Amino acid sequence: MSSTSSLLPDDIDVLRAIIEAQAEELRSQGSLIEKLSAELAVLRRSRFGKSSEKIKRTIEQLELALEDIEAADAEDEPPSTSTKNKTGRKKPSRKPPPAHLPRQTITHEASCQCPVCGGSDFIRNGETVTEILDYVPASFKVVRHVQPRFICKGCDTNIKGEMPSLPIERGKPGPGLVAHVLVAKYCDHLPLYRQSKIYAREQVELSRSTMADWVGKTNALLAPLIAKLRDHILAANRVHGDDTPVPVLEPGKGTTKTGRLWAYVRDGRPYGNTAPPAVCYFYSPDRKGEHPQGHLKDFKGVLHADGYTGFDKLFETQEPGGATVTEAACMAHVRRKFFDLTTKKGSHPIAEEALMRIGELYDIEREIRGSPPDTRRAARQEKSKPLFEELHQWLQAQLSQLPGKSNTAGAIRYALNRWKALKNFLDDGTIEIDNNAAERAIRPITLGRKNWLFAGSDKGGERAASILSLIETAKINGLDPEAYLRDVLTRVADHPINKIDELLPWNVAEIAQK
Repeated sequence: MSSTSSLLPDDIDVLRAIIEAQAEELRSQGSLIEKLSAELAVLRRSRFGKSSEKIKRTIEQLELALEDIEAADAEDEPPSTSTKNKTGRKKPSRKPPPAHLPRQTITHEASCQCPVCGGSDFIRNGETVTEILDYVPASFKVVRHVQPRFICKGCDTNIKGEMPSLPIERGKPGPGLVAHVLVAKYCDHLPLYRQSKIYAREQVELSRSTMADWVGKTNALLAPLIAKLRDHILAANRVHGDDTPVPVLEPGKGTTKTGRLWAYVRDGRPYGNTAPPAVCYFYSPDRKGEHPQGHLKDFKGVLHADGYTGFDKLFETQEPGGATVTEAACMAHVRRKFFDLTTKKGSHPIAEEALMRIGELYDIEREIRGSPPDTRRAARQEKSKPLFEELHQWLQAQLSQLPGKSNTAGAIRYALNRWKALKNFLDDGTIEIDNNAAERAIRPITLGRKNWLFAGSDKGGERAASILSLIETAKINGLDPEAYLRDVLTRVADHPINKIDELLPWNVAEIAQK
């Protein structure tokens, strides 16, 4: 036996303790090795990979910037049969759809009567074939629009069947393909250059610049519909508003600035209102209060908001009878302040009790959700108001006992400073306890930022706001946004402008159900 072994104690419990202590030391060493290895890997990437990562990032910036520049160029281009754009630069010729794709033929029969002489005896005179590239879920196809041509025997008039207008003038994409590109970009957060790579795997060459042209022209085509959607939302007397930052590339600098996307939601379903729910977005290059004030300059009613000072001017008295806009603050923001305290180290009994008290108010809201306004107001007066007043007194008492600079005191002051606007829901059954409707509308943007990185320009931000308005409104009305846009783009070019509201998501849904 070695000298080391001879020094070991004979007591089994003591031996077990020594073994466990040595095992713990080995585990600690293993964790340290893993930690050092991870730090070394980071240092190696920083030392050897920095340049390549920087180049990759720069390429992505340029790709997105080019998307927005080309889309803006297409959006502003006046209708013309010329092959040159407004800058005088000749555009590349359109390639025919790939030959390997299956073909679907739609024949548009001509009228049985000559529009000139009224004759009905025709001679076949060939046909006009227009091939467009369209998209159906998970596959491409080529749709052949065949227009047989005839000559009237009575007067030699040329006659052919009429096909519907295409969403892109002189372009070859069908409405299904355009809808797919828009939803992939703005709903699934796939930039056009990434889509181009995906389509190339199906042996369909669609360049980023071509799709950017489609996006710009489609946005211009849908502009009247988007304006009608915004009018519908801002005509309500109850609106939820919120905003979120959006990184925007600064032209010529290769850096980003922070723009904003503003969301406004109309949704009366919580109090039994049957008006269609809808959301619209606006883009601004900064967060100055003049932007929401401009968006809501004609709005009168209750605005649910999170306390952003840029809304304050809207709540000031503007008419002899009082302010035209009433503020309704957000209890969810108050609750979040206390919840954040509970995630930090140490016990937070005040925060936990605040969450419990606020939770009791939300329990009542769940019971009355969807009820008529009078029912909601009666329940709040009977059940919520006493709890709300007790919460107010309790918060004031806790604040007087806390250090002024503590995080808990800050959370309490946040609530008390908004108390007047927070309690408005007690006296009006059409007002919500929080602004979660707007926060839900913002969530797709916050999730998408991780993928699309930033907007390529201010114009790109405005375009995103417009198309997102239609996509998100379709979603909250229970529609598949791609199917909705496909239907709209099939009809919008030939639709009377004075009946454009017929293409709003809820009207399209009603037609589909009949």
